[in-house]
Amino acid sequence: MKNHGFGQAAVISYEEYIKIRKQYTNCKHKLIFDVGWYTGERWGCILQLRLDDVFDKGNVKEFITFRARTRKASPQGIKVTRQLPISKSLKEILSAYQPQETSEWLFPSSNLSNHISLRTCDYFLRSAVNKAHLTHRGISTHSTRRSFVTHLANKGTDIKTGATHYRSSRR
Repeated sequence: MKNHGFGQAAVISYEEYIKIRKQYTNCKHKLIFDVGWYTGERWGCILQLRLDDVFDKGNVKEFITFRARTRKASPQGIKVTRQLPISKSLKEILSAYQPQETSEWLFPSSNLSNHISLRTCDYFLRSAVNKAHLTHRGISTHSTRRSFVTHLANKGTDIKTGATHYRSSRR
């Protein structure tokens, strides 16, 4: 468990996910949390999603694309694009979201020329966790990733199931 930024991020139960989610008042921040929960991707990569990585002519695509240039490199220095099928639950959430068509970003900053920052998202997550009375749990932006992988492993699922990987670029 994280203690003052040290240690591993907490694994969140579904009940805790719902409890935290209810505390978000901004639909953009809530959707970032949801995408993390349903994809297991790092928030830094999620924030760099472009509209066309998720939507096609206003409709939610079947797959969400996390571009290689936005993802962390492997120990060998290789970055890969990751495509995941969009679950039914996430598709419903995305369908209800009204993206700002004036920006290329799914999660634009207030000036629309760039994406929202990780620092801003961290602040709003910490606020939601505090309001949910779960501060003691050590929940961080990495918790959705750890939770995703842990829940898959607990079900006996290979963590690469459903993901398409291909080499894109070297660091």
